[in-house]
Amino acid sequence: MTPSPSHSPASLSTVRRIWAVIPCAGTGSRSGADGPKQYQPVVGKSMVLHTLDAFARVGRLAGVLVVVSAGDTFFEDKNAPVLVAPCGSSTRAKSVFNGLSALQELGAEPQDWVLVHDAARCLITPEQINTLLDACLDDAVGGLLALKLPDTLKQEVGGRVAATVDRSDKWLAQTPQMFRLQALQQALQAAGDTVTDESSAMEHIGLQPRLVEGSAQNFKVTYPQDFALAAAVLASRQGFK
Repeated sequence: MTPSPSHSPASLSTVRRIWAVIPCAGTGSRSGADGPKQYQPVVGKSMVLHTLDAFARVGRLAGVLVVVSAGDTFFEDKNAPVLVAPCGSSTRAKSVFNGLSALQELGAEPQDWVLVHDAARCLITPEQINTLLDACLDDAVGGLLALKLPDTLKQEVGGRVAATVDRSDKWLAQTPQMFRLQALQQALQAAGDTVTDESSAMEHIGLQPRLVEGSAQNFKVTYPQDFALAAAVLASRQGFK
């Protein structure tokens, strides 16, 4: 682990805090990119750096931990104000679990809050992060940003529509997702590596995370066409032509 000087273990207090964990060990196989998608340039810099910029502007965070694969040297010359833990795994759940363990080694407490966010959701804003914090800091379970499903939802069988599904109670899960460190660690251990987000792990142990309305712009860059859309949004925010 290579903590930056401004976030060294010696500087951490014992007060209950809020952390962010950014799993950054994915290969991005669906993106069509040459290499991990989180490191691909979007409007002048790597996608993950846009993500980290948003978290750097949230003053309530005690620190941001990026979980990378062993041997990943991307952050060595970036001078980013983050902690880097080379304990990434082949699954998101295991990478997050390992990241929580790394936070504990740095002095994080069991009841500290942890925000887990996808590195490839590079359009997240400080305002959206703070909205989640405000909604969940006093919640017994925690919660996640999510978006009510806007489109008609179809069920498919053999390439044809089998039914139209009621969308009135359907939400698209986003990140960050915010839970207590120990509770999330226990939930991930119980749920196993197949869960695709932290809320699913908490649901697995019988808890009901709070849904906090997010933004349609907070999408996860997944497919080749997503890069152009993310670039257009970022460029518009920065006033580029």
